[in-house]
Amino acid sequence: MLARLIHALRTLGTWAIALLLLFEEWGWQHLAALLAWIGRLPGLRWIERRIRGLTPYQSLALFAIPVLALLPLKLLALYWLGQGHVLLGLSVILAAKIGGTALTARLFMLTQPTLMRLPWFARLFTRWMAWKTRVLDSLRHSPVWQTARQWVQRVRELLQKTRQRVWHAIRQIIR
Repeated sequence: MLARLIHALRTLGTWAIALLLLFEEWGWQHLAALLAWIGRLPGLRWIERRIRGLTPYQSLALFAIPVLALLPLKLLALYWLGQGHVLLGLSVILAAKIGGTALTARLFMLTQPTLMRLPWFARLFTRWMAWKTRVLDSLRHSPVWQTARQWVQRVRELLQKTRQRVWHAIRQIIR
């Protein structure tokens, strides 16, 4: 009985971690691309050049900025949650998470070559990526994931057909 409970908790934990990793991976790519686009602005190009020129340990210390910058916002959000302003508190936490992920992703893209010069960092990063790949692959090959993908594909096709019908109806009305 205990073994079954442990197995169930481990499975549930693995799924939770996999879904979190999947969200982070999706958000990481999209948000980093958005910040890269914003980074093309003249003043920000100068900042990015400076970041790329940092030493490995300076680059590592740079990751404290998103944590420290967002901490007051998260504490404020917790205060609002405690005061009963649930929607406001959750919105601030969500915005801080998205903003923090975007900033961290961009900082990592700028500093990864420098950080990889640290042997211990390169070793840990390689292990992390291998583990993350295994977890996400097991998620993506699961029957639940495959069923969800088929469902999402059907919904997309339905939305595409609906959009085509609506545009066709609008064109008919305009003529």
